[in-house]
Amino acid sequence: MSASVTSRRVSVVGCGIDALTFNETVAEVERLVAARRPVQHCVVNASKAVLMDRDPVLRDIVSSCALVNADGQSVVWASRFLGRPLPERVTGVDLFQALLGLAADRGYPVYFLGATREVLGATVARACREHPTLRVCGARDGYWAEGDGEVVAGIREAGPDILFVAMPSPRKEYWLAEHLERLDVPFAMGVGGSFDVYAGHVRRAPHWMQRSGLEWAFRFYQEPGRMWKRYLLGNLEFLLLVLKYRSARSPALEESGADQSSRSDEP
Repeated sequence: MSASVTSRRVSVVGCGIDALTFNETVAEVERLVAARRPVQHCVVNASKAVLMDRDPVLRDIVSSCALVNADGQSVVWASRFLGRPLPERVTGVDLFQALLGLAADRGYPVYFLGATREVLGATVARACREHPTLRVCGARDGYWAEGDGEVVAGIREAGPDILFVAMPSPRKEYWLAEHLERLDVPFAMGVGGSFDVYAGHVRRAPHWMQRSGLEWAFRFYQEPGRMWKRYLLGNLEFLLLVLKYRSARSPALEESGADQSSRSDEP
């Protein structure tokens, strides 16, 4: 894990998150690719924070990632409420699109893995249309009959510098952690549903809703049957989790002015 990033990592409800702006994150990705060592990227939103609180293995996987960003505005608000402020939200879908541009500019070959064949095809087509110099060294949908070993071997043979993995959480975190060394990709990023958004199959919330932290409400409105548990119950669980960590904080620690990056907020 990068010392330059871990020195700026703060703990928010037990999740280690890098206190980086969007532009600093893109610059860090470029540095990680240049280092040529396989690393994993992860984003944390309210739903994943709740999963990590329940699942210590998932928490360890995310903690071991070389780069972790706050995807949800609620996580940024929680960091400020808990006295460990993150500079801003760095969403997975926005970072994914920025890295397509970075890869095209720097000549990094990229590999797209996951989603349906239709969504994958539309994603790759748009990426190549918007970035004519982008080097796509491979693409594969998320539905394969053979074992993971064959898929991993195919990606490794293709030799991407950046791997985008469109799988749901926590599957993508577990899958990348299990296969990272064999993949031998300098930067592997789980992008969740970003392919669906980029391909135009799922609408993203208007910018004012994104800025106001209401993107979840827009997703809930689009798919209430599928999203009600995640957003209504999940958001309540996250709020209770934040309050638990707030109540557990020592007044003496708050007054000490100690370096936030070295402090633990375990309740």
